Formats: sequence, structure tokens, C-alpha cells
Amino acid sequence: MNLLADAFEWMMAPAQWQGSGALHVLLGQHLYLTAIAVALAALIAVPAGWAIGHTGRGREIAVGLSGAARAVPSFGLLILLVLVFGVLHKPAAAMVTFVILAIPSVLAGAYSGFESIDRAVIGAARATGMSEWQILFRVEIPLGLPLLVGGLRSATLQVIATVTIAAYVNLGGLGMPIITGLALRRYDMVLGGAILVAALAIAVDLLFGLAQRLAVPEGVRPRRRLRVRAALAN
Repeated sequence: MNLLADAFEWMMAPAQWQGSGALHVLLGQHLYLTAIAVALAALIAVPAGWAIGHTGRGREIAVGLSGAARAVPSFGLLILLVLVFGVLHKPAAAMVTFVILAIPSVLAGAYSGFESIDRAVIGAARATGMSEWQILFRVEIPLGLPLLVGGLRSATLQVIATVTIAAYVNLGGLGMPIITGLALRRYDMVLGGAILVAALAIAVDLLFGLAQRLAVPEGVRPRRRLRVRAALAN
């Protein structure tokens, strides 16, 4: 309990909110690295996932690659890429690490969103004379958007946790107090940094949860409510 109190005392100290290593600066660095990594992962994985979901081709390869990428330890991958890129390119190695770790969740969300759509809906769209591009943009993307947002949600939380190790390569972020605290045996700093990372993850998760609800098309929401009411009635 004393350690928890010490951690909050450390976080609230005026010295922690001043200078280049201030907590709000580290928070900004953490969010910046996370946003760039997830954006790059989305640029790669979303078109690939939509292509897989629309055509039904390549799903087995995507599942295999996603599973293999998720099994890779983040710190080990970072060290490996630093050695491959060279010590002068640590930021690039770290960013590639974050992007690789974010791609599986985004890819899964993109193609599973399309796969979750009732095939009768796609058939009806084709029967009305829609082209494949119209089906993609007017039917599949809107209906598959909630699962895509869910994939982005998982990827973002994964990257937030992984960016913590960016402190090992001097990229800043909220991992700095944890790494510095371990070196100095200042466990109040370690716990304070961990609390900040956890609080950030919870806040981002809540925002993505709201975005995922809002991503559900208006015409689909009443059906889901009716299903819930029917289930509760039974």
C-alpha cells in the first residue's frame, strides 16, 4: 500500500510535469508512436483484408501469417530488428516492430467484417444490378466496419503496451519512467509509469468501444435490439 501511495505521490510531484521528460510530454510521445504505427498497419492490412473478404481468396494464408505474427515476442523482435537495421536506425527498427505487431489484428478485423455479412445480402445487392465496386463501398464496408474498428481497437491496445519498450531504444514514451526506475531501483517510478500506461490503455479502449458502437449502420441497430429483447424474453 505504501508503494502505491509513493507511486501516486511521484506522479503528482511538480517535478514530473516540467522539462523535456515531463509526463505529459512522454504521454504525447507514446500516443504519437502508437498513432503512426496503427496508421501504417491500417494502410497495409485494411486493403488486403477487404480484398480477402470480398473475393474469399487467400484467407488461409492471412490466418497463418496473422497467427505467426502474434506468436512473435515483441521485445525479441525489437532487438532483432535493431541488429538488422543497425544501431543508427533504432527508431525505424522500433516502428517496424510496432507495425508488424499491429497488422494481424487489423487484418483479421478487415476480412472477418466482410465474412460476417449474410451472403443473401450480397446476392440481393448483385440482383439489383450493383457492380462489385458498389457492393464493396455501399454494402460490405459499412456492414463490416464494426469488426474493422474492433480490429483497430485490439491493434491499438497491443501497440500501446509494446511502445512501452521503446524506452530501451531512447524513443521516449511512458516506458521511460519504468526503465529508469528499474535502473535506479525507484519502484515508485516503475509503478507510476505502469499505472499511466494502464490508464492510457483503458481510456483508449473506452473510446474505441464507443466508436465501435457508432460504426454499426443505423438500419442494423434495431434488429440487434430486437434479438436482445427476444433473448431476454426467453
